[in-house]
Amino acid sequence: MLPPKREHPKEKTQLHPRNKHRERYDFNKLIASCPELARYVSLNKFDDESIDFFNPEAVKMLNRALLKQYYNIDYWDIPQGYLCPPIPGRADYIHHIAELLGSKNNGQIPTGENMKCLDIGVGANCVYPIIGNNEYGWSFTGTDIDPVAIKSAGKIVELNPSLKGTVKLRLQNNPQDIFRGIIHNDELFDLTICNPPFHASLAEARSGTVRKISNLTNKKPNKPVLNFGGQNSELWCEGGELRFVDEMVRESKQFSESCFWFSTLISKESNLASVYDSLRKADPVEVKTIPMGQGNKISRIVAWTFLSREQQHDWMKK
Repeated sequence: MLPPKREHPKEKTQLHPRNKHRERYDFNKLIASCPELARYVSLNKFDDESIDFFNPEAVKMLNRALLKQYYNIDYWDIPQGYLCPPIPGRADYIHHIAELLGSKNNGQIPTGENMKCLDIGVGANCVYPIIGNNEYGWSFTGTDIDPVAIKSAGKIVELNPSLKGTVKLRLQNNPQDIFRGIIHNDELFDLTICNPPFHASLAEARSGTVRKISNLTNKKPNKPVLNFGGQNSELWCEGGELRFVDEMVRESKQFSESCFWFSTLISKESNLASVYDSLRKADPVEVKTIPMGQGNKISRIVAWTFLSREQQHDWMKK
């Protein structure tokens, strides 16, 4: 006997109001956009259509369908084992940061290719540029320390006409640097975004995966499978999120007039106090913390600017 069918809310109200993924996935529409998805869709124990979110191939195919259905992306693929990010959460970052830009533009979100965004750690998936370009027409420069990721993102850009000419990619040759070697002299960006490596070590990353799967299934897996994938550089770095963001804040001071808003995702609430301490030392003019929620996961964007009120006004006027 099947468990009673679950009642689902009509909308995921914790997502941004403009997020296209507030409603439950319509698998009929997604399969129409991406027929290959059909083989991964079945009824779960609650008699709902779904995919097996523990199957990396199923998750990748769902992303391909979502990007086709909602963002007009004809070609999207990533190398095996690379990060396959949840699209709704990535879209939320873009929409929330767009609101921040609009707050300095008389409440109007600036759109078009004159808006320049720098994506630190674009990854093989190129998802932030895809969403930001489709939703607001922004231009992007994506950076990464991994040549394979840059090559994969480059292929996505090359095979999607909407991205060609508006998305550029740069390899960061020094893994210790974030903005140095990337932002050129006299180059200006309206915004930087980043999804920093979460864990401080490979062991911690694997432990986190085991814990997540155990919480979802009430079983301890024999071998952790990263359902959303992820290479080492995508999941962890020495010192984890905290050290990465601390370095980002320090370097941002050197490029204080090259960018209007610097921003990063902060996954661990316990890291906020140290992030704010780093920001106090860098002494920006303004700091904003933007809460985000997706399902049971709570995160936030921290953004900062070194521009004075007058400089901010002149920047937006231009």
